[in-house]
Amino acid sequence: MAKSTQSAEEKQGNAGLAFLGDLMDVAEAAIATVFIFLMVFTFLLRPVTVDGHSMEPTLYNEDQLLILNPLYTPQNGDIIVINDERGGHFADDAETDIIEKDGLRNTDGSPLVLVKRLIARGGQEIDIDPEHGTVAVDGKQLQESYIKDLTYSAGDAFTYPFRVPEGYLFVMGDNRPGSTDSRFDPVGLIPEDEVIGTAILRYGREKKLCKSWFDRFAWLF
Repeated sequence: MAKSTQSAEEKQGNAGLAFLGDLMDVAEAAIATVFIFLMVFTFLLRPVTVDGHSMEPTLYNEDQLLILNPLYTPQNGDIIVINDERGGHFADDAETDIIEKDGLRNTDGSPLVLVKRLIARGGQEIDIDPEHGTVAVDGKQLQESYIKDLTYSAGDAFTYPFRVPEGYLFVMGDNRPGSTDSRFDPVGLIPEDEVIGTAILRYGREKKLCKSWFDRFAWLF
């Protein structure tokens, strides 16, 4: 019976081809990973940096966040990032019971990107009691463990209670005494299409605010 043999050169050549094939597999996997990473950060996730103190103590100035692009519909209590180019106000602020009749007037907002907490959505009734510093949605007082101080200012934009019109959001900062938000002109109610995304992760914070390296990170979602 004849027995086939391979020369040393043939074995070396086959080994070289196998190594090249493995290298191509690794390169293909790396390209696919980079492509998926780019797609995720282009269409799903986006980094932002907090500018200001209106969300303390939850978020501090220069905190770095990852936000989920608006494929997800934010819910009450979520932290959202807003392109505040437009604000919504009642046509007659004193007559909050005739929303459907008179509708809203749109005003120019502040030319800023805001980071705020979603308090009430379209169709929900919001009430602020500045005497006791409480906030209620649909008649239920919110238990806001995240705020810096109670809500002693109802602002100058609305008369409470009122029902948020469909298509709009009512937002406030966690630092209630130091936040310009839906309580005030010109922010007012936020059109839903002004929402850039929902914050899901804090991944960076100034070193002086961290006791350990892990304090840089916090889930916000």
